Amino acid sequence: MHRYLLRRLLQAVAVLGLVSGIGFAVLHLAPGGPAAIYALTPSMSAEDLARLTRELGLDRPVPEQYLKWIRGVLTGNWGRSYRDGRLVLEIIGERIPATLLLMGSAFALAVSLGLAAGIVSAVRQYSLFDHLLTFVSMVALSIPTFWLGLMAIYVFAVLLRVLPPGNMGTIGEAVATLDLLRHLVLPAATLGLVMVATWSRYTRASMLDVIREDYVRTARAKGMSGRAVVLKHALRNALIPLITLAGLQLPTMLSGALVAETVFTWPGMGRLFVDSIGYRDYPVLMGLLMLTALLVVAGNLLADLVYALVDPRVRLS
Repeated sequence: MHRYLLRRLLQAVAVLGLVSGIGFAVLHLAPGGPAAIYALTPSMSAEDLARLTRELGLDRPVPEQYLKWIRGVLTGNWGRSYRDGRLVLEIIGERIPATLLLMGSAFALAVSLGLAAGIVSAVRQYSLFDHLLTFVSMVALSIPTFWLGLMAIYVFAVLLRVLPPGNMGTIGEAVATLDLLRHLVLPAATLGLVMVATWSRYTRASMLDVIREDYVRTARAKGMSGRAVVLKHALRNALIPLITLAGLQLPTMLSGALVAETVFTWPGMGRLFVDSIGYRDYPVLMGLLMLTALLVVAGNLLADLVYALVDPRVRLS
């Protein structure tokens, strides 16, 4: 176990280094830059632009800028925003709670509804519910998150006027739990319902594999009720492969959160990423990129470790 963990940590360091190098190069090779935004200002002269470029260090070769950034990251200095001069870690730290709240709510919704629908669909295979769930799942997997979000705003905020269209709270009012929950419903439901389809399909397939096993037939032959067989024997073993799905869904949730936060103006990391692209704020963009890559790598590693703990047949070496 220790040797496996050490090997995975070394692989994680290599992956993060590769991601940082590619991301840094792509940002600096893209057309435009932080100084190009100020070039549109009539009062900005060529001398001012040259001075600003020198102050930001953008006149240096890209490899030199990258090495300087790496040294800063290793010492805990992720740089300052080109937009307002604030520390990158401080800016990102303010947005993390909002994103975690959105992702956690969407994940809880996806797992609860997906597991329930998948179990019923597997137990009643080829029934009307099973065919209906398959159809709805295929439709849900085909719908883009941004379109579903816009339709949700149009129906529930414009037509019915029962839920707010965006933001994290009512402007001009003190933060309240009930008001926060009302603003959370649409973005969390939009992000979670797309993942419900994936969880229901994986749960159905895993349950169908388990309920055909001999120990399930033996449990039925002993006279156990159908609910006991499903919940105590079949479901417990069917959940093991879903642990891997939880780890693999982290990148999907992060990308979906970026879209959902943009549509619903939710003040999280996804919204910060979009705003930073508009301002060509390289330090903030690199900070968000590295944090996202770190979360994905950590999620996959944690899924593998938990999988080995719950399934004694798996040996990590």
